[in-house]
Amino acid sequence: MASILQINSLTKSVGDRVLFQDVTLGIFEGDKIGLIAKNGMGKTTLLRCLAGIESADSGDIVYRNDLRVGYLEQTPELDGEMSVLQAAFAHESAVTKAVSAYELAVISGNQEEMLSAMQEMDASSAWDYEDRLKQLLTQFRITNLTQKVGSLSGGQKKRLALARVILDEPEFLILDEPTNHLDIDSIEWLEAYLKRSRMTLLLVTHDRYFLDRVCNKIIEIDRTNVYGYEGNYDYYVRRRAERIDAMSAELARVKNTLRKEQDWMSRQPQARAGKARYRINAFYDLKDRSRIDLTEKNVALEVKSSYIGSKIFEAEHISKRFGDKIILDDFNYIFSRYEKLGIIGENGVGKSTFIKMLQGLVPQDSGTWNVGETVKFGYYSQEGISFDESKRVIDAITDIAEDITYNEGVHIAPMQFLQRFLFTPADQQKYIYKLSGGERARLHLASVLMRYPNFLILDEPTNDLDIVTLGILEDYLSEFKGCVIVISHDRFFLDSIVDHLFVFQGNGVIKDFPGTYTEYREWLSEQKSQQAVPAKEPGKQERQRAERKAKMTYKEKKEFEEITSRLESLNEEKSALDALFNSGEQLEDVAAKAARYEAVKNEIDELEMRWLELSERE
Repeated sequence: MASILQINSLTKSVGDRVLFQDVTLGIFEGDKIGLIAKNGMGKTTLLRCLAGIESADSGDIVYRNDLRVGYLEQTPELDGEMSVLQAAFAHESAVTKAVSAYELAVISGNQEEMLSAMQEMDASSAWDYEDRLKQLLTQFRITNLTQKVGSLSGGQKKRLALARVILDEPEFLILDEPTNHLDIDSIEWLEAYLKRSRMTLLLVTHDRYFLDRVCNKIIEIDRTNVYGYEGNYDYYVRRRAERIDAMSAELARVKNTLRKEQDWMSRQPQARAGKARYRINAFYDLKDRSRIDLTEKNVALEVKSSYIGSKIFEAEHISKRFGDKIILDDFNYIFSRYEKLGIIGENGVGKSTFIKMLQGLVPQDSGTWNVGETVKFGYYSQEGISFDESKRVIDAITDIAEDITYNEGVHIAPMQFLQRFLFTPADQQKYIYKLSGGERARLHLASVLMRYPNFLILDEPTNDLDIVTLGILEDYLSEFKGCVIVISHDRFFLDSIVDHLFVFQGNGVIKDFPGTYTEYREWLSEQKSQQAVPAKEPGKQERQRAERKAKMTYKEKKEFEEITSRLESLNEEKSALDALFNSGEQLEDVAAKAARYEAVKNEIDELEMRWLELSERE
């Protein structure tokens, strides 16, 4: 494939910290590349260098001539006073230049200018730009084109910026966190669009499903170096582990050799007289190579939950609306101990309002929330931290507590606690307004967990956390001995944590789905398939109904699978007990084993009856 971009020996530093050095790589037509690194390692900086917004310290970036490049910033800058339609035309691109030139030519009446402008409109496919823009914005659920940009939500602004960069039809598209602030339907639309598109793509995202399904290459920035992997995210995870293992083995070999060479170097100078100079040079080279630090510095989430009683909360006849918009309509629910709930739905449907009402931050119109006395909320809000921006990190945390008590009596100083969230003593002296998005997210998380909660409410926690930290947070939440409610557009994150979903469908309707997000999508596809079956002739349809037994529902299929697995386990236990009783061995707890044997037999009988009942409907 033809090369569209060549990067040669690119190096970039911020202050005295090197982000990446001597990066050399080529990007080829049709590549769909995911860029991965921990927060603060230079992902956005590299994208901005490639987009021509920042300059590198050294090295070259060579594009193919006349290559059309599109760039979506992590936080798009849009003029709040413009209308949606004006903002869509307010950026410089081949299409908008062609439209502007054509309008000027029409005003001037110059025939030569008009002919040239029409040719440019043809070349840029600009004649139907506005129609295509309206169609795409409608797909992204932005329909009021006269609305001021300043009145749009963060998600709507991201979708507007995304729409205009897509419609420019670049040959090389650079996307910085394109899934942030998008709801799941928009993410899945974008995923499908990019997957079938022929454009070359370089993107940064923490959405692992998105990386897995869209990208065919992964580039990783690790310890200022860049590594390439030919494959999707799943392939990268395996190969990265192999690379780290190989580097660890090489480091051990280097250190072993260095010890031997150190003995030789430590001898009296006359003992080395006449020795080859290259051996001395090799020693210093080994010494440099042995200084590589392969330890992974990750967030340490070791905070357990405080005790939580059996009563969590009961929602009784809760209703809420804003004008004509219904958020909840006579909602009733009893939340169970250790329950882990995911909340999904379109942007603006009321997900955040729901969790704010639960905590008493937003009043309901009617109904009551009965919250248990032992419940201690920990709230990670979508809006981020509300600290005084002029304060230092350590001062902001110390204002909350000068002594942090967690895990049933463990005491720790704020400085030590912050180090678990990767804030070094130097980082703790930073002013909050200078923190990056990832640092703010970690500080926000630290401020939530330092209060020792037993009921975590997380509203879009994945937006500014890197993939490694997300994995650590997932492991922590899956083992968390408390309650969890998560609002997230990250499908992998939801699949890893929750045991059921609230699907906000609008107009106060909430569907409680018993399963993960992936299982919910499978169920939706199943429903659509059933609805798509063409209607049969009345007489024939009635005859088939009479002959065909009812099929299992989605819930019954899940039940059937669970029963099958449980029966296998119980039969194995029964066989083991049979063998034990027939062995002739002297058993100390024979009564307990006999009681267990009867209980296993009875459960097998009950489950087999249900299994037979369901199997007839398979």
